[in-house]
Amino acid sequence: MSPDFSEENKLIVKGYARIAGVDEVGRGALAGPVVAAAVILDARNIPDGLNDSKVLPAIDRRRLVREIQMTAIYAIGEVSAEVIDQINIAQAALLAMKGAILALKPAPDFVLIDGISVPVGLEIPATALKKGDSRSHSIAAASIVAKEKRDRVMRHLARRYPDYGWEKNVGYGTKMHRAALEKIGVTPYHRRTFEPVCRIAD
Repeated sequence: MSPDFSEENKLIVKGYARIAGVDEVGRGALAGPVVAAAVILDARNIPDGLNDSKVLPAIDRRRLVREIQMTAIYAIGEVSAEVIDQINIAQAALLAMKGAILALKPAPDFVLIDGISVPVGLEIPATALKKGDSRSHSIAAASIVAKEKRDRVMRHLARRYPDYGWEKNVGYGTKMHRAALEKIGVTPYHRRTFEPVCRIAD
């Protein structure tokens, strides 16, 4: 399935003008923040090739994020590993999404959110779309912006903590990352409620 603008068009017909797509990345990583993006596309100037960030080559994501930044309204929300450990990853992902939505200027009229839940207390009409990043252009754009932002964060952290391979695995539990955890231990950016980090940190 490839995303299109049909979900947005249904809302435009109902009178909504600024429709934001929202997605998050980093839910399953062992280290680093969870990052969300909210994107309001220009319906007359949608970048070619939008798709779920997970299926796009890095070169296409980099091109698309530049085009999105030039043609769309976007904002980022970020929740740290420390907060993830305090409230759990599901709640942290929703908090990052809410932060991205509230940071949009101007505010959206309606929000399409990837997944099955809408953040609590969001005072903007919204609906959750299962597999939304493969259905909605706006959500796909948000997934690209969020992934590129989070990848940059992890590459920056990799310069401070070079032994974990974050410049390549962006905090996910690869064999190299897990081996470094066993050998070196846990950093302030690891999620201490995640296995095997919790076992090593104790």
